[in-house]
Amino acid sequence: MTHRDATPSHDASPDRTERELQEALAALAGGVHAAPDAYRTARGEWLRRERRRRLVLAVLIAVVFALATLIGLWVLNQTPAHPGVIFSGTAASLPRPHP
Repeated sequence: MTHRDATPSHDASPDRTERELQEALAALAGGVHAAPDAYRTARGEWLRRERRRRLVLAVLIAVVFALATLIGLWVLNQTPAHPGVIFSGTAASLPRPHP
């Protein structure tokens, strides 16, 4: 097979290719018939998904906020077993300067 035999004929111009593609797409689109309530059904499904997404996000935010609050309260309520140096009540902690 030579190079000349492997190439398409000179009839395949861009105009012919475009025309054939338009005919093929027109034939394909002619066979598609949408249901009368297809838009309403698709929009209803989209709105349901959007509501569910917002609800899940709100619940997730509430759970994270509650966990952060509980962890913060737990950390604040942890008291050491022995008194700290700052609030020990001993007078010998630091010498006071005299005015």
